[in-house]
Amino acid sequence: MEILKVKNLSKIYHTKDSEIIALKNINFSINKGEIVAIVGPSGCGKSTLLSILAGIINKSDGEIICPDDVSLAYMLQDDALLPFRTILDNCLIGLEIKNMLTEERKNYVLKLLKDYGLEDFINKYPNSLSGGMRQRVG
Repeated sequence: MEILKVKNLSKIYHTKDSEIIALKNINFSINKGEIVAIVGPSGCGKSTLLSILAGIINKSDGEIICPDDVSLAYMLQDDALLPFRTILDNCLIGLEIKNMLTEERKNYVLKLLKDYGLEDFINKYPNSLSGGMRQRVG
């Protein structure tokens, strides 16, 4: 079952004097259960592609076909945890922003934190975690 199809995806960044082609005619599809890696040298457009797929930035051209029940997201190389929010609060921020936080979803997040070995840290702040633990929270 195909869960993502990208057709002729392009991204052009415009500057005052020129334009930079970050992506040009990218085509691929991903089926349910597949594990996909995006590999390439620095500056080749990996983060741009992921940012477009996650809806963080707009594409310049092309088509992204994804069923309504599929959400796309990615984890940054450096965690983006807010230092003034607890681990639990950092994990809930996306649901808060989308106004989707319910008791059921909060309980699910708590279960995930337990599954990832972070249950004892839910009321701690990011500066008290190791790098690996911060990545799991992210």
